[in-house]
Amino acid sequence: MQGIVLAHNETKGRTFLDQLSGKKPLFACVIGVTETAKIPGISAAGKYPELTDYTPPADAELLQLGKCKCIPGVPVTPEGIPTPALITMSALKLANIPVLVVSGGLRVNPHIPFLNLNGKPGRDIRTGKAVENAEEILWRAKIAGENLSKTADYLVIGESIPGGTTTALGVLLAMGVDARGKVSSSMPSNPHELKIKTVEEGLKASKIEFGTLAKDPIKAISCVGDPMIAAFAGLVLGATDKVPVLMAGGTQMGAVLAVIKAINPDVLDNVAIGTTRWIVTDKTADLKGITTQIADIPILAADIDFSQSRFEGLRAYETGIVKEGVGAGGAAVAAMAKSEGSITKESLLREIERNYERLVAPK
Repeated sequence: MQGIVLAHNETKGRTFLDQLSGKKPLFACVIGVTETAKIPGISAAGKYPELTDYTPPADAELLQLGKCKCIPGVPVTPEGIPTPALITMSALKLANIPVLVVSGGLRVNPHIPFLNLNGKPGRDIRTGKAVENAEEILWRAKIAGENLSKTADYLVIGESIPGGTTTALGVLLAMGVDARGKVSSSMPSNPHELKIKTVEEGLKASKIEFGTLAKDPIKAISCVGDPMIAAFAGLVLGATDKVPVLMAGGTQMGAVLAVIKAINPDVLDNVAIGTTRWIVTDKTADLKGITTQIADIPILAADIDFSQSRFEGLRAYETGIVKEGVGAGGAAVAAMAKSEGSITKESLLREIERNYERLVAPK
């Protein structure tokens, strides 16, 4: 299908895409926060680190309402580049795909209906005590996934959690996946050293060596993860018995995959990753290198291109800022698949530009 790149395992990817063609998905967006995001230099998901508590609820409001309520405008990076939720919202609106917001653990609730898994906000992973009730979050999410799988032909699951690639790195290393220097960043210069140092402090505080928790995913999340990983993994584990699941995200999907594989490897046959071209071509990260250590699942990338956009804030994506988030790539893949190609990357760009003009461009 035009506009979708089969970035890894083409044969399985084509089969998976055929399963989605013309079908009706449900988009679930898992949101959560972690104190790890407030470490200076870790995340660009908010103008200032302390504003990262508002980014996920604002993203969720944008998906449901077409505007944010808990903050003025939309979430932006410190350079003023807008949230990838603009891409997600545009894709879902064009293809008329329903959205459910799922909270793994928040400090600020969005002003919309959402599914609350009773999770608490994540702590700073340097404490070695990152998530209070990971097992309960995962169990509740699994029940939700089982039920949601009865409402749609397949699920697309995205996430919004600032600082999430650092906590994902924590879980990956604790579970024995070599992800050093491989997780992506919302910033053009990927702060790998800071992320590794942060994770190492957390592993040391919880007395964990590389790979110690390969068979104990709940402990890995509890010590050095975040509430989103538990919620996301639970939804996938609950839904994949009945329907395919497109995991919409970047390198954080590696941590979710590692957790799923440790709990029930059989479901991985019904899973693919949906991401953006910016993630698969990112020289500072390695989604494929992380994923193939865990499972040989397809990676589908939406071939979104902002180089010809009339807005500087969108063209900036081509310089390596933001890249992915809020399920942007997977939502774009699902929109193209549902419309059987009548939604193209060009028509998607026009819709994104319309929304950018309405929400971001100076009046």
